Amino acid sequence: ALDSLGNPVARTVLTDARTGARIDAWDAVETVTGDGKSLYGGTVPLEATLSGSAYQLKDPTRGNTYTGDAAGTTDVTPFTDDDNHWGTGMPDDRTAVAVDAQYGSDMTWDYYKNVHGRNGIGNDGKGSYNRVHYGNKLSNAFWNDSCYCMTYGDGDGTYFGPMAGLDVAAHEMSHGVTSRTAGLVYSGESGGLNEATSDILGTLVEFYAANAQDVGDYLIGEKVVRSGFGKDALRYMDKPSKDGKSADYWSSSVANLSVHYSSGVANHFAYLLAEGSGTKTVNGVTYNSPTSNGSTVTGIGRDKLGAIWYRALTVYMTSSTNYAGARAATLSAAKDLYGAGSTEYNTVAAAWSAVNVN
Repeated sequence: ALDSLGNPVARTVLTDARTGARIDAWDAVETVTGDGKSLYGGTVPLEATLSGSAYQLKDPTRGNTYTGDAAGTTDVTPFTDDDNHWGTGMPDDRTAVAVDAQYGSDMTWDYYKNVHGRNGIGNDGKGSYNRVHYGNKLSNAFWNDSCYCMTYGDGDGTYFGPMAGLDVAAHEMSHGVTSRTAGLVYSGESGGLNEATSDILGTLVEFYAANAQDVGDYLIGEKVVRSGFGKDALRYMDKPSKDGKSADYWSSSVANLSVHYSSGVANHFAYLLAEGSGTKTVNGVTYNSPTSNGSTVTGIGRDKLGAIWYRALTVYMTSSTNYAGARAATLSAAKDLYGAGSTEYNTVAAAWSAVNVN
């Protein structure tokens, strides 16, 4: 049987034959746990669905999220395997990228559910699906609301490899969360906040996953860039201008930048709020975050950053929120969570001032 979301359901109910009273009840669907060898994350656990004698890369514990091969088509069916051990971890194996994509979906689902109490991207228990090997040497990944799906290109091989890095997956799926909450318009300052939301929450997913092969960091897309790119990441949260184009601080011209560069202001705020200013090493990566006003900011940690940003996004931000509005929204969220005048509230204010949002 299937529930209203299309998830498999098998409920066993034990009743008293004389009275008809229910004695006990339990779910009878057995979760099939396997593993996969990914390109970027090493060997990772995966939940699969047994269909006949074959396993499908389809997760009944996470809303039937699945991954399929988009070679020559956009209407994909789940990858299948005969022993529930997926992929070889090698670049020439088409299934290895599928493992990365499915794992990225899993970790994003788990982060939102276990940290924020959100049941799937739409908070409705419904899983999405992934299309890997899309297009020809496509150096892009994207979330599409209309299909409720993620799409991953294989990269051009020179600047980018397959685009299914963990923080990339979490970034793109977080666009789905934004579209169902604040709905930040994808242009001007609200567009920068939309992009930054995906960088911030995607980064928090990467830390949450605690994967030894892809440790949490404040670099965006570090796994998918290749030596020809000339930098070791797409974006840098501690000092966004390190990418050559992003804004470290707010100015009246920020709204004229591409949303991938105006996002730097909020990314920098988020880094400062979590980790503080100055030099710091986290998981082997050294950062040096400046402030526009020469102030010293002492961070309050990633967990509180996530709680404040998620509440601001889902309660206070609207489609037209700009940077001034984001300051107000995060202060309101911090007040709700920790109290007005708390260290957390005051640090939110200080971190915004440090990126010239006053």
